[in-house]
Amino acid sequence: MFAVRRVVLFIAAFGLVSGVIAPTASAHHGLGPVVTRLASFGTGGLVTGSTIGPDGALYVTDGNAGSVLRIDRRSGRVSTYATGLPKTVLPGAIGGPVDIAFVGRTAYVLVTLVSGVVAGTPFGDSNDKNGIYRLKRGGGYTVVADIGSWSVDNPPVPAIFIDTGVQYAMEPYRGGFLVTDGHHNRVLQVRQNGSINEVATFGNEVPTGLEVAKGKVFMTLAGPNPHAPEDGKVLALRRGSGPVEVGSGASMLIDVERGPGGRLYALSQGQWNGVGEGTPALPDTGRLVVVKHNGSLAPVVDVHGHQLILDRPTSMEFVGHTAYFVSVVGVVYKIDNL
Repeated sequence: MFAVRRVVLFIAAFGLVSGVIAPTASAHHGLGPVVTRLASFGTGGLVTGSTIGPDGALYVTDGNAGSVLRIDRRSGRVSTYATGLPKTVLPGAIGGPVDIAFVGRTAYVLVTLVSGVVAGTPFGDSNDKNGIYRLKRGGGYTVVADIGSWSVDNPPVPAIFIDTGVQYAMEPYRGGFLVTDGHHNRVLQVRQNGSINEVATFGNEVPTGLEVAKGKVFMTLAGPNPHAPEDGKVLALRRGSGPVEVGSGASMLIDVERGPGGRLYALSQGQWNGVGEGTPALPDTGRLVVVKHNGSLAPVVDVHGHQLILDRPTSMEFVGHTAYFVSVVGVVYKIDNL
């Protein structure tokens, strides 16, 4: 079991926002990293998770629609891959499908905040489950693990006001999955038979994104409000010996991935907008950062040394020297020539 410290409350409540300004980059003619817009989709405001599927396409979740979408990485064409999943029920908050992963050719979706109790008041449909869903190839789904019910039965200490927790990210791991819960302050290991156990808890640091690469587990910490850069951290989780900090120094870190050359990249959503618990960053303040050997997080720059500007990113994926990231408002961008 990972030996780690405790963590505080985090509600990933992405407020509904309108409009999006394309990221800027000064690189040209393929000489350095370039940001371009690939696709837009959905109802906006609640997009979070993504993955590269076995067919090489990008798959993203849409919490408002209760769906999973497939995006062709060459043409940007958007098509519906799965529908009928529970939708978000809390206005202006993250919920419904929030992340997706494939095991072989089978898709699994993480669903959160579709039922439960907030500060003593029930919300959502009690028949909807907060947990991991296995998608059937002919349509429909099976609930693999009811994380919400498990969380109610195994509350954090002290208890926090959303009884089912707020699950954020999911990664396949050892025949099952790792799941971050930023509200109940922990990382869970979920097995295919539905069993769940807690493998990591934290202090006031807010666990968000996950990456499992070559048997190693990495995760990001967004830090408590106001999500100061020094509180944004990348950790390596090691069984039996606790977490090791491998990088820090970027605000609102929400994802981490192995990229070109085996380098470790993290995604900074940007400068917190200051509206309230869990609200997103200000538009066009996000950055892609790379973990340096000295433990610093350096922004990726173009050939002229200008930082690449991202608009409220929530997740990212790498294919070769190209990164794909999803904006909270339902726009997909790519960064070529990394």
